[in-house]
Amino acid sequence: MIDRHVLPLLGRLYGPPARLLARAGVAADAVTLGGFALGVLAAGLIAVGAPLAGLAALLANRMADGLDGAVARQSGATDRGAFLDIALDFFVYAAIPFGFALADPGRNALAAAALLCAFMGTASSFLAFAVIAARRGRVNTAYPQKGIYYLGGLTEGTETIACLAAMCLVPAWFPVLAWGFAGLCLLTTLTRWWWGFRLFAGK
Repeated sequence: MIDRHVLPLLGRLYGPPARLLARAGVAADAVTLGGFALGVLAAGLIAVGAPLAGLAALLANRMADGLDGAVARQSGATDRGAFLDIALDFFVYAAIPFGFALADPGRNALAAAALLCAFMGTASSFLAFAVIAARRGRVNTAYPQKGIYYLGGLTEGTETIACLAAMCLVPAWFPVLAWGFAGLCLLTTLTRWWWGFRLFAGK
């Protein structure tokens, strides 16, 4: 919902370090893969009962996620980079609730399952829309820096990270936060289904 306002600001912040990395010969894909490792580490730390350390790793993952795109724009964006970026992001988003489920199955597992189900809705509708939009030559001018058609909604990247961060800061609230955010993700999925149904009518 607010990514279109946040992303340009972050792009300006990432510019200087991205130029340094590009001049040093660091590939954008390497930054992406390094960030992915940090995201998996975050989920592992949460699973073993260290949510604050997990939050630090998750925030580092998010910094790498913004930095890889900035590096790609310096050295030349690629389809492989766009693919890795979105595919690995979705995995990390799902791994964090799974980490909470492992940390306390009795308290967290059902809420984590609900959130993962909702994430499947937002992820599948996002990617399906992007595929058809690309085939029809549609471009989302609100997100020109993205490698694929970036469909917005009520729960975008900024809102997701804010929710996951809140879970790490107050892990006792995980069930409430997970159920609440799952509901918002469901609304996002329903609106994306409706947009696709309307926009992609006909051949």
